[in-house]
Amino acid sequence: MKVQKGRVFVGRFESRSDLLDSLTGFCKKENIRLGAFTLIGALSSAKMGYYKQDEQQFVECLDLKKKLEITSCVGNVSLKDGEVFVHAHITLADHAGQCYGGHLMPGATIFAVEYYMEELVGAELNRIYDEETGLNLWVKE
Repeated sequence: MKVQKGRVFVGRFESRSDLLDSLTGFCKKENIRLGAFTLIGALSSAKMGYYKQDEQQFVECLDLKKKLEITSCVGNVSLKDGEVFVHAHITLADHAGQCYGGHLMPGATIFAVEYYMEELVGAELNRIYDEETGLNLWVKE
């Protein structure tokens, strides 16, 4: 699927707010229906999930109640059931350099987060249920 770069946004999210909610709310406010983003910064707590392939379900694998640096956070924006859907993977490090990673879940509290959000235009991607994986995935071309 061919798309073009649309608007590009840079900024930061509000401290003490939920990271996934902030991302989703920003996309809804700016009417971003397809996009890609990266984040840097720090969290005061985090929740991450893991998808158990054999059981075809997400589980909360980490609930970290400590200060963490975002070493990487990348994701995309598309539609699921006609609504904006943010999918992000995040890697975090603590003060000793131990890293944690997984799917960004609700409950990650922002200390300071800066974003780069790139809107993509020229197509729409909708997530639909895929029986083979049990996931809501983009439609194959």
